Amino acid sequence: MIPQLVDFHVQLSATPRGARLGRVLAIEQLRAWGLPLEVPGRIIAELSASAITHGRVPGRDFKLALTVTPETLLIEVADTRGDRIPQIHDAGRGLVLVEALAERWGVREGPVPCKVVWAEVSLAAVSRGAEIRRART
Repeated sequence: MIPQLVDFHVQLSATPRGARLGRVLAIEQLRAWGLPLEVPGRIIAELSASAITHGRVPGRDFKLALTVTPETLLIEVADTRGDRIPQIHDAGRGLVLVEALAERWGVREGPVPCKVVWAEVSLAAVSRGAEIRRART
């Protein structure tokens, strides 16, 4: 197992404002770490929106966590609706986008009543994509 290098986690209100704040804070953390922003930012936005839309329980927060290892950024969003496991065919485009952008993604049980939706982004692949885009412009 690769040792964890850095991590970030925040607890947010399960509201549109909380989802926006989480994305802004996470993007600023990625910027401080010198990591790519576009792909992780989209995944963070989609998972946070899903948590407040499909995983919301009034009065309960959701959690956003980022963990960086040498080759991978792990994005995790935990909400308190462990009884609602997201499926790729659910209405909306959120998980379709996450599946297209992430190296891998999935769902695991959290402490009852929570679930965690996670996505891994290959930092090497995202960096190569950014280099190719810069070379074309």
